[in-house]
Amino acid sequence: MTTNLKPVFVELRKILQKHQGSWTVQEDSDKCYSLAGLPGPAAVTIWGGKMKKPIMPIAWVQISKAYVSYHLMPVYGNPKLLDGASKELLARMQGKSCFNFKSVDAALFRELDDLTARSIAGFKKTGFVSEP
Repeated sequence: MTTNLKPVFVELRKILQKHQGSWTVQEDSDKCYSLAGLPGPAAVTIWGGKMKKPIMPIAWVQISKAYVSYHLMPVYGNPKLLDGASKELLARMQGKSCFNFKSVDAALFRELDDLTARSIAGFKKTGFVSEP
């Protein structure tokens, strides 16, 4: 693990731990922390019997050589969750649901914390995931 990225990973992991509730922790290592739930009725309707695993990934933080990635699957399914997001946070996006960070940014992490709370609540409300 890149030493200068460890504080970034630790802070982003704290955000997910705050929102863990009764979600399943799929991985808890020094490189990855991930949360998952059971597929809800909406997910089963969309994917039917084609789901490869009986779990639905919700969010995870993962460290790599160059940055720390924060993945938030509800944003992939509902991009409107990003309405009102700051241009600074949107600049950290790579793809449809991943935010990359190379340093701790307290203001962006607070915004990401709020987005995580709204995203997880929305994912549950729309029936894509249910708590174990």
